[in-house]
Formats: sequence, structure tokens, C-alpha cells
Amino acid sequence: MTGSPDDLDYCYLTTVGRTSGRPHEIEIWFALRDGIVFLLSGGRDRSDWVKNLVADPHVSIRLGEETRATTARVVTDPDEDAIARRLLVEKYTPRYSGELDGWGRTSLLIAVAWRDASPAD
Repeated sequence: MTGSPDDLDYCYLTTVGRTSGRPHEIEIWFALRDGIVFLLSGGRDRSDWVKNLVADPHVSIRLGEETRATTARVVTDPDEDAIARRLLVEKYTPRYSGELDGWGRTSLLIAVAWRDASPAD
């Protein structure tokens, strides 16, 4: 990957459809810290991509030109949750003209392993 991930606006997460079995890619805001990519789902667990990763946590994630096969999980640790939400809101507040506090407070937090993930084929 060239440049810093912090300079990127989006990452691309691919889940496996829980019904279709086909790959589904989304473009989404993210923050990276300590080898973990954090994502917020405004639709919480009603979002199809969240339903897909709960059914099968094996995903791929692309940052810039680098794609890795990895796993995703819903964040349940309160300390990890607080840090990641702060990172996401701080990253996007200068880039977005709208209000992000509600999004940062109420969205479902997802963590995707980046550091220990293997390059995707």
C-alpha cells in the first residue's frame, strides 16, 4: 500500500452473501489502529453486510491497492468500542460537512483484522 491508510477516505469490505453465497463488496468509511480496521454500521445489525459477516466472519478488505483475506467481528469490549468510535468521528469530522456525533454514538461497531490477515488472491 502506498501512502498512509489515514489518507484514504474509504476501504472496501467484501462479505459472502448469507443466502446467495456470492461475494458482496461495500465501500465504507474506516479507521485503522493497532492492526484492526474499524467500521461503523449506521443500520446496525439490520445492514445486509453485517448480517453476512455475522453468518460468516470470513471477509476480505481492501485498503488502497492491498487486499487481505481476514475475519470480522462485532465489537463488544467497551474500551475498544470507545477508542474506535472516537477515532472514526475524529477522522471524518473534518472531511464531512454534516454532523457525525449521532452516527459515532449509535452505529454498530465492527472490527476487521488487518495486521494478521493474509494477502487475498
